Amino acid sequence: MNKYRTHNCSELSEKEINKIVNISGWLHRKRDHGNLLFIDLRDHYGMTQCVIENNNKFFPVLEKSKPETVLKITGKVVKRSSESENLDLKTGKIEVSIQSVEVLSNAKELPMPVFGEQEYPEEIRLKYRFLDLRREEMHNNMILRSKVISFIRTEMTKLGFLEYQTPILTSSSPEGARDFLVPSRLNPGKFYALPQAPQQFKQLIMVSGFDKYFQIAPCFRDEDARADRSPGEFYQLDIEMSFVEQEDVFNVVEKLMVNLFKKFSKKKIPKEKFTKISYHDSMRKYGTDKPDLRNPLIIHDLTEIFTREDVKFDIFKKLVKTGSIVRAIITKQTKDKPRSFFDNIDKWAKEQGASGLAYFTIEKDKKLSGKGPVGKFFSEESIKEIMTKCKAEVGDSIFFACGKIKDIEKILSVARNKIAQDLNIIDKDQFNFCWIIDYPMYELDENSKKIIFSHNPFSMPQGNINELNFNKPLEMKAYQYDIVCNGIELSSGAIRNHIPELMYKLFSVVGYKKDDVEKKFSGMINALSYGAPPHGGIAPGIDRIVMLLAGKENIREITLFPMNQNAQDLMMQAPSEVDEKQLKELSIKKDIKNN
Repeated sequence: MNKYRTHNCSELSEKEINKIVNISGWLHRKRDHGNLLFIDLRDHYGMTQCVIENNNKFFPVLEKSKPETVLKITGKVVKRSSESENLDLKTGKIEVSIQSVEVLSNAKELPMPVFGEQEYPEEIRLKYRFLDLRREEMHNNMILRSKVISFIRTEMTKLGFLEYQTPILTSSSPEGARDFLVPSRLNPGKFYALPQAPQQFKQLIMVSGFDKYFQIAPCFRDEDARADRSPGEFYQLDIEMSFVEQEDVFNVVEKLMVNLFKKFSKKKIPKEKFTKISYHDSMRKYGTDKPDLRNPLIIHDLTEIFTREDVKFDIFKKLVKTGSIVRAIITKQTKDKPRSFFDNIDKWAKEQGASGLAYFTIEKDKKLSGKGPVGKFFSEESIKEIMTKCKAEVGDSIFFACGKIKDIEKILSVARNKIAQDLNIIDKDQFNFCWIIDYPMYELDENSKKIIFSHNPFSMPQGNINELNFNKPLEMKAYQYDIVCNGIELSSGAIRNHIPELMYKLFSVVGYKKDDVEKKFSGMINALSYGAPPHGGIAPGIDRIVMLLAGKENIREITLFPMNQNAQDLMMQAPSEVDEKQLKELSIKKDIKNN
């Protein structure tokens, strides 16, 4: 028999009444009722209430024990009175009448309490993460994460995939984010890189003759932190398949996501065959390639309206003549909203760095007119045309923005979410997935004015590969796709380019010579030249999936030991200094000027 416990802290019920039991855990909370002291004892599994009388010799031990002291309690299981039952606990109908207590580990004064779910500064929470993780909500988030990963592994195996492990020490990638570099002791002056993703290795697995690969893969990128991105490492479900087209990848991922989200959430999934939206349409209708489809608001292009003679809104008309565009968001039946609602949105847009949002509401007395600061500049005929283009009705309101396309997409994508939140029209009881497809192969870099890859340089371009027009690269589309849920990008993926000759041509567009490609991607090019199957894949982010399922907006809430915004581990004091002996072994000299 285990000397610490006969039961865990969620197991005891009325079946054990009058039995002598041992339970061990943390002193979660105590309540002194004079002659009686009540103890809530907590372990990984749950909570049990224990009670001790003041004539028990162990009463003083518990009386002076601080919260989070680890205890072993021996006692008799007794039934609680009906008025003292706590049906929120599995053990809420019983309590343990304490006979003896053993202090297994004393706790110091806590820098932050574990009892309760109050908010504490992030610095404290990360420095004392082991305490933070004892809190019920955080503890449950990590249990959810473990169960999600276990479920994914089972489902991927059911779908015919095998899990393989790829190297952690590899070569630096010339594309993507900054690498984390690791100096080589045996090869002085040379460095490994931690993998940003197992991209090349998983393709090489397909070239090696394996058919369906997956891995819960750690990835390392030296990036700045965001709410949905860790600054150092993250995990993804890495998937690759041979002899597939884009639709085959979609079918696998859709089955997995539907089963996964149904398993761990009661929220609705409106479409189990996910909506497909072209990149072009997504940018036009939502201003982003990460649209939240729970939000019914659509962005409409109204640039042509401002070429009409009967529209007198001169500020926009002059901008349109110089190449600006006008796009708008229609809100349904907002005629009764107070002026402050519209003014607050205009003010908010200015706070985001935009010039604001013009607006009016469609009214009809004897004729159509616009109510609002700019309504007077629009004739009845122009309002009719706006209504036709936007499927608007009397009582609807229109918010306009005018400017360069990138600026308009940026402000209206966030304005769309802001307005929907203010109107409370986002259905928060669903997970709405979509695929963003048909990404351009290339784009023009705004700063350098040079052509660059827009997404993934190893992707297969669309169309007959013998008829691709390399003279018009910006018109090329690729078999590249993103999966998005509730406005959060879960992953990018692609059908890969498995033809070396085509890879040379595609890289030449962005300035790579054949020798450059062979040098930087020697392993990949060499492997492809010995016969490679058509293949493709994707890599949904584990962290973001769990974040959605847990209903959290910050990735640190579902990560065991995250870094802070400055990529520091406050608990383990990393990164840290290393001594000169270690640096000498690695042939490294520091060149840091002291301030």
